[in-house]
Amino acid sequence: MMIEPDVTSLINRAGSRYALVVAASKRARQLVDGDEPRVQLDFVAADRPVTAAVEEIDQEMVICHTETQN
Repeated sequence: MMIEPDVTSLINRAGSRYALVVAASKRARQLVDGDEPRVQLDFVAADRPVTAAVEEIDQEMVICHTETQN
C-alpha cells in the first residue's frame, strides 16, 4: 500500500521537513478559520484540514517559502 502524496516529494517541494510541517499547519489553520480549500476533496477529506493542506502543497497550490539567516 502506497501513501499519497509521497512524503519525499512533499519534502522536496517544501525544502525541508520543518518547512513542510510549518506550511501545512499554517494552511490547515487557515482552512479551519474558514478559508476555502483550493483543491477538490472527496467527502472524507473535506473534514480534514491537514489533509487538504498537504494536498494543496502537493499540487503546488501552496508555495513554501524559507528564509535564510545571514
